[in-house]
Amino acid sequence: MLVMGLVSPVATIPQIVKLYFTHSEHAGGLSITTWGMYTMIALLWTIYGLYHQNPTIWVGNGFGFLAYLVVVVGIFIRVGWTF
Repeated sequence: MLVMGLVSPVATIPQIVKLYFTHSEHAGGLSITTWGMYTMIALLWTIYGLYHQNPTIWVGNGFGFLAYLVVVVGIFIRVGWTF
């Protein structure tokens, strides 16, 4: 299950590559609300996993939090800091 928890963060890598390197002009089509919610949910699961000392929960969600945060920051950089 620990390996399966890494699927979501790894699946986000193509989105990060497109956002930062290949299709950054389409960043306006990404929802800051959706990616922000993914980021917050992953953060809460990471905290929960750490609290319960369960690496199956916190490892995947910790990497997910970082990956989703990179997308959120990329949207802000490409689109601007306005909502």
